[in-house]
Amino acid sequence: MHALSESAIRGSFVNATLRERKALTLPSDFDELDWGRIDFLGWRDPRQPQIGYLVIPVDDEAVGVMLRLGGRQPRNRQLCSFCEDVFLPSDVAFFSAKLAGPAGRKGDTIGTLVCSDFACSKNVRMKPPAHMAGSNPEALRQERILTLQLHLEGFARRVLDR
Repeated sequence: MHALSESAIRGSFVNATLRERKALTLPSDFDELDWGRIDFLGWRDPRQPQIGYLVIPVDDEAVGVMLRLGGRQPRNRQLCSFCEDVFLPSDVAFFSAKLAGPAGRKGDTIGTLVCSDFACSKNVRMKPPAHMAGSNPEALRQERILTLQLHLEGFARRVLDR
């Protein structure tokens, strides 16, 4: 992912009001981000823990999506829709996102199960267990990174409704 400025991030949100974009709190480690090792920027708002933010690259543009933590969370272990990691170090939570444009203003939303700490980029880069990696663990890692990127882009396009 390419490095983004604070103003580019705030301006990227397609389903947030101007007030919501101005009020969002950037991640605490924003200045230390290793942009080359992340496929998207995702974080929870420390002042409003039920709010999450994703900034996803789509066609060389940043698409920001504001998420809300769902009321009832899954009771048993779920699979993240983005990284599909079965050995997750964190919980998976249900988030919803308003659609962009007129559909979102009417209240239309989509939901997804995602790592509650948005650590998907880190998860897919971990060395796979020997029983899953076969003879080429690096090929499996690269495949998982590509799959994550495709899932992220698909989600962003659904929010954009295109």
